[in-house]
Amino acid sequence: MNVAVPRLLALVLPLAAMAPGICWAQDSPVSAAARLQALDADHDGVLSRYEYDSDAALALMDSDGNGEISAEELQAFLGPTDQGGASAAERIVGSDVDNNGELSDEELRRSLDFRFKWLDKNKDGNVDLAELSGGLGVPMVGRN
Repeated sequence: MNVAVPRLLALVLPLAAMAPGICWAQDSPVSAAARLQALDADHDGVLSRYEYDSDAALALMDSDGNGEISAEELQAFLGPTDQGGASAAERIVGSDVDNNGELSDEELRRSLDFRFKWLDKNKDGNVDLAELSGGLGVPMVGRN
């Protein structure tokens, strides 16, 4: 799938793989270490682009299964908004190319690609715990 770069992304923190029968909003790993462990499918201690942009990670955000990520679904994933932080609805705006108020699979993957590149500070093609920790909760502004 071709992936373009969004205008503004303060959207997606590293995702976690969905365990059967577990609701993401109730059991999301909050720390960078927990998120890395949840996504690190090959257990090598780093996240590859494939692990970061996995179908399972995308599916867990789409709690109603309609193929779109709403502000409510994103907010459930992100957790409570910090004082002064952008809401999920505000975060969606920068990646919502068709301006329908929700993120399609393509729009979300574009945002994940942009975020992965931003997190990978040493440009080795992987995101390690230090890189993930440094970017956790940090909104991104600008283009890649």
